[in-house]
Amino acid sequence: MFIVFASLSMPEASLTRLIADTTRAGGVVVFRGFPGGSTKAFADGLKRVVTSEGQEAHLAIDPRLFRAFKVSAAPTFVAAGREYELCDGLDCTSRAPDHDRITGNVTVEYALETFAGGRGPGAGVARVALTQLTKGQ
Repeated sequence: MFIVFASLSMPEASLTRLIADTTRAGGVVVFRGFPGGSTKAFADGLKRVVTSEGQEAHLAIDPRLFRAFKVSAAPTFVAAGREYELCDGLDCTSRAPDHDRITGNVTVEYALETFAGGRGPGAGVARVALTQLTKGQ
């Protein structure tokens, strides 16, 4: 499971590339929620950074993932060694599986190469995602 935690407050060019690259890698870009509680503001923000319909399937809003992985900054890249079940409640916190993570203004490719080159729990997931990302380049 390859997850990238993002925010609409990121620079548009960076977020556009992050969404495109994460989609190609087969991962998912997760947002915490609606800025200011406004679904319209969120939809308008996405319209500026989503460049194809195929990318929409790789976007999610899930504050539970932010809590489970204790994400406080975006972008944060996570490669989890296994899938797991999130808790059912909106205010609950799940225990995150073993994973690799990088926080900061780096590319998807850099994050995946770093994870794949390591021996951490997300290395296998990262190698698969990196292959998907670089296919056809």
